[in-house]
Amino acid sequence: MIAQNLLSEVVPPLRLTDSGQKALNWMEIFRISHLPVVDGKRLIGLISDKIIYDLNIIEQPVGDYTDHLLSPHVHTNQHIYEVFSVISVLKLSAVPVLDLHHEYCGVITVFDLAQKFADLVAVQEPGGVIVLELNAIDYSLSQIAQIVEGNDAKILSFYIAREPESNQMTVTLKINMVDLSAIIQTFVRYDYNIKAVYMEDSMIQNLYDDRYDQLMKYMNI
Repeated sequence: MIAQNLLSEVVPPLRLTDSGQKALNWMEIFRISHLPVVDGKRLIGLISDKIIYDLNIIEQPVGDYTDHLLSPHVHTNQHIYEVFSVISVLKLSAVPVLDLHHEYCGVITVFDLAQKFADLVAVQEPGGVIVLELNAIDYSLSQIAQIVEGNDAKILSFYIAREPESNQMTVTLKINMVDLSAIIQTFVRYDYNIKAVYMEDSMIQNLYDDRYDQLMKYMNI
């Protein structure tokens, strides 16, 4: 998924003649704190509510303060991960998008990005989530996938997180099965540390009951 597919359908750009108050009104309506300023198809910059208040330009045209505007943008062919990176690192609520000719195409808001990313990681798909914790050197996606698929399931999405200055990592798996009991047991047999499981409470209770029964049978031997 690229920036071209993430453009907001409702948020308009500001013109050079628009006032700071108009910018603030639009920011309140669209629940963002940044808006692009354009001159025709040319992006002039990105204005924030902080800039407006700091410079006290409530009644003045934003075009009179172009030297103070922010300059971040992305291009239409950039991947959603790159868009996320720009917005996250610069702490933006919206980022302008330019085409390959550097002409303004639109804006991507955090809200648009969150909605699209939810589709990307299969949030709406039925299933459960398993979080594994392991040493980075032991990470093998092929083995993890083999364990899941060996139980007649599929990985819908996954992501990896590493703690700073640590060899530990977590792997979060969204799987297309509601009952993850068999997959969990297989991970345990392969000595994976399961940090968390998210599935229906009744399924989790059944898993605990099954483990309890197995323990009681073992103790009665």
